[in-house]
Amino acid sequence: MKKIWFFIVFTAVLFSCSDNNRSNNNPYIPNYSINAYLDTNLPSYNNLLYVSNPVYVSNYGAKGIIVMKTGPNTFTAFDAACPNQELTSCTAMTIDGIYAVCSCDKVKYNLFTGLGEKEYPMKQYRVEFSGTVVHVYN
Repeated sequence: MKKIWFFIVFTAVLFSCSDNNRSNNNPYIPNYSINAYLDTNLPSYNNLLYVSNPVYVSNYGAKGIIVMKTGPNTFTAFDAACPNQELTSCTAMTIDGIYAVCSCDKVKYNLFTGLGEKEYPMKQYRVEFSGTVVHVYN
């Protein structure tokens, strides 16, 4: 009986460790190393002090990153590359309120969740906030 319980627990742990995160397994967007420090005291990143005011930051990821404050001390960060298009076929997504819009197919992606109407969501990055600095990394 102990062997059966051990097998059930082991199987449950094994399946819970699998990575099914479609956002970061996107075949169109390569895995770039991201390590950006955005100081909200600087004018370029001042909008990050307010909820629902996304900021586009170039020179990171595939086509830049879009960072947005979603609540008290919480942020989201996504790659600005269209997640359902070849990397070379589209320019960086544009910001339209709380949405990012793909230049190729005009699909809108919610910047709170990264979800759109297509198969893959936006490629998401980790975010930490400390003092006045937003750290985006993977």
